[in-house]
Amino acid sequence: MSSATSVEGVDVDVDKGKIPVVVVTAPACHFCEDAERVLAQRVDTLGLEVRIVELESEEGIQLVAEHRPALSPLVLVDGAFFSSGRLPRRKLEKLVAARRTATSPAAAAGGR
Repeated sequence: MSSATSVEGVDVDVDKGKIPVVVVTAPACHFCEDAERVLAQRVDTLGLEVRIVELESEEGIQLVAEHRPALSPLVLVDGAFFSSGRLPRRKLEKLVAARRTATSPAAAAGGR
């Protein structure tokens, strides 16, 4: 049985262990470097599985064409658009917190 939660418009599959994050980066992009650094620092504490994709790669071109970000980096969470430009740290933390709440034993038991 699969269940999902939505945080600020991003649906997250709560049955998976780690949250998959794809970061599409561009050359000489300070927001990209910042996002990579922040995500690398928080990969274990937030339970993320981060994958970096170069903008100029075949996959990067396809993802940018599909999601049409205004700025780089394009960040996807569970395959859905999460952000472009500067990584919104609080939004990411809210998403992870909502996921943890949705997957906690108390939530599974209906809060009992």
